[in-house]
Amino acid sequence: MVATSEIGPPAQTLRAGRSALLGRADLVGGPLRDALTEHYDRWLADRLTVTDGVALIAVGGLGRRETAPWSDLDLVLLHRGGRDVAALADAIWYPIWDAKLSLDHSVRTVAEAVAVARSDLRAALGLLDLRHLAGDPALTGLLRESVLAGWRADAARRLPELREATAARWDSHGELAFLLEPDLKESRGGLRDVHALHALAAAQFVEAPGSVVGAARDVLLDVRGELHRRSGRPLDRLVAQEQAGIGAALGIGDANDLLRAVNDAGRVIAFAADTAWRRVTAELESRKRRRLPGRRPPVVPRRPLADGVVEQDGEVVLARDADPWADPVLVLRAGCAAARARLPLAPHALDRLATESAPLPTPWPASARDTFVDLLGAGRAAVPVLEALDRAGLLVRLLPEWEPVRSLPQRNPVHRFTVDRHLIEAAANAAELTRTVSRPDLLLIGALFHDIGKGLPGDHTDAGVRVVRALGPRLGLSYGDAATLVALVQYHLLLPDTATRRDLDDPVTIRSVMDAVAGSRDLLDLLHALSIADGLATGPAAWSDWKAGLVGQLVDRTASVLSGSPLPIQPALTADQRALADAGTVAVRVDGEAVVVAAPDEPGLLSRTAGVLALHQLDVRSATIATVRDAGSTADPLAGAMAVNVFQVTPRFGRGPDPALLRADVVRVLSGHLPVTERLAAKEQAYAPAGGSAAVGSPPPWVLWFDDAATDATVLELRAADAVGLLHRVTGALEQCGLDVRTARVSTLGGAAVDAFYVVGPDGSPVTDAALRQKVEAAVLAAV
Repeated sequence: MVATSEIGPPAQTLRAGRSALLGRADLVGGPLRDALTEHYDRWLADRLTVTDGVALIAVGGLGRRETAPWSDLDLVLLHRGGRDVAALADAIWYPIWDAKLSLDHSVRTVAEAVAVARSDLRAALGLLDLRHLAGDPALTGLLRESVLAGWRADAARRLPELREATAARWDSHGELAFLLEPDLKESRGGLRDVHALHALAAAQFVEAPGSVVGAARDVLLDVRGELHRRSGRPLDRLVAQEQAGIGAALGIGDANDLLRAVNDAGRVIAFAADTAWRRVTAELESRKRRRLPGRRPPVVPRRPLADGVVEQDGEVVLARDADPWADPVLVLRAGCAAARARLPLAPHALDRLATESAPLPTPWPASARDTFVDLLGAGRAAVPVLEALDRAGLLVRLLPEWEPVRSLPQRNPVHRFTVDRHLIEAAANAAELTRTVSRPDLLLIGALFHDIGKGLPGDHTDAGVRVVRALGPRLGLSYGDAATLVALVQYHLLLPDTATRRDLDDPVTIRSVMDAVAGSRDLLDLLHALSIADGLATGPAAWSDWKAGLVGQLVDRTASVLSGSPLPIQPALTADQRALADAGTVAVRVDGEAVVVAAPDEPGLLSRTAGVLALHQLDVRSATIATVRDAGSTADPLAGAMAVNVFQVTPRFGRGPDPALLRADVVRVLSGHLPVTERLAAKEQAYAPAGGSAAVGSPPPWVLWFDDAATDATVLELRAADAVGLLHRVTGALEQCGLDVRTARVSTLGGAAVDAFYVVGPDGSPVTDAALRQKVEAAVLAAV
């Protein structure tokens, strides 16, 4: 029978009670989940009197008491059969629907529920978390026992199914710890993985998750609860615009603090999931072998890997007589052995090392430093080992400088990883390049610490220099080696920044790199390898064939000069380009990713040509401008002059430009028949992202001047958010201020543009006048 003891309609009571709880600012995190669960439990219990043969149970999130503000109510009405329970079910379901709450419901006998669990993986996982709400507890108990027994009996079939579903989910939703807007449930390291861990434990294949995983789960549940409350909908993706508010509500801090806490929780859960699935896979294989007729499982001896380190059952463990307190290098030796053998460190070994190891002396002994370098030199195999040491708290114990970068998010979307994982990935990439340098040990250490300053206030390079200046001697490096390590951190951006922002044909560019490396070819090679390792670890948007080629050119030219060759001389036009200029008419030539435009020289030519390229979906990487004047003309310096502009471009959508259409549009824009500015404005409006063009929290644009970075010119650098037609507008602003652009280098990463323009004033000399600079800055920023 249905209870109606409350005052007011049941739906109104259900909805009003939830609204009251969500309106209380003092209820956040666990207390909010508890209050919501208790409210739903009381309301649901009142819908059903304690009646023999009928029971109401909660499954899923409500069954686990993980109720979020907009979670579904997952309910099952159990009955013994032989009676009509439709009216009873309607009396429960309809008020929930009337209250506008989401409901996942079913009405089944125990046998029906068990049959569904044996055929439907998702239903089985939900029923493993069932909780009695009202009615006949014996019926609930029978279902619990039956589902659990069936889950264990079918483990050999169900766990591979669960493993496959988990892998597919990971592929679809990515890794929670490395996403700027992770899915708190579905991503690898999310709440679904915690549920899977409990299911594996219920099958008696692994132990139930411990307190560390429980604490990580609570972080994600707390964040999810506030995300639901603030967004007013069942949202599980941690969108950027809600992060600051959630961090403040939970007392975690700002948006970065919140994302860091989420990252760390995701890594804890992902590490536990990896360990559990490894053991489940091994156990399934072992059981399969035991079922074969006449086969006994082989006895696998403990295989020595290093002093005090052995392999057992596919994992790296400590030898029986190993003494971590008496052997401080054992931590590094065990990690190195695991990486070299491509085996995981056993959880028990990590626990022993974490609780029994003595600290390394200062400075590190040579054996410790050499083993550390050997570990890094294992490359890709070292990544899971370093992650395991980090999860056990051992990496910070060895290297306290690591703590500020642990799970630290990088808001630039070109970065695939958190800062700490980025450093580990960079070291792994560097291991592939050790044969290209004279000091592979310094390359590996430099790669691991090149961004170590990102966890500290101020410029990350300056902060990193301070860190490694103290770290080098503590690692036991000699004075010269410690100085090289400092130089690697100080100049780790030198080559990619110079190659993409400076004119490689300008002797000043080569001279600046030579000065930075103090004439050392060894340091130049180390910086080159570090640039490659760093770029690859960042992501494809940060390291492309184009950038690699530019860096390679810069290194080759610098190395050539270091070997005694003269500084490069800025080249004149090629014969083909000179022929285009001599023709005296508008010409467009496309050669691969190079677009050459020859046209009569006139004010605004560069900006209008750049606008045409933008209309043709071409992103400009660099532009070189040359002017060929008629030697017979002296009255007017522009009379008879031809401009030859060479653009290096990348098609935005993978299609190369059509030379005929390009030429037609260049002719139209120069004759005034193509309103390029208006067309680009319309295109920019069409491509503008929802909510505005600038990313949340992105800095305002600014202009920098460099007086000694060019020969007979001044370098103006603009840093701003990228946009359609940006180069067209900025070069137009420069031209309106009377400046000539000799060369432009355009670099865009993750929506941020860093554009460098080699400019001269109206008199053809470098721009040094303060008033003119102020005017130019205002015009450029207005054009952005």
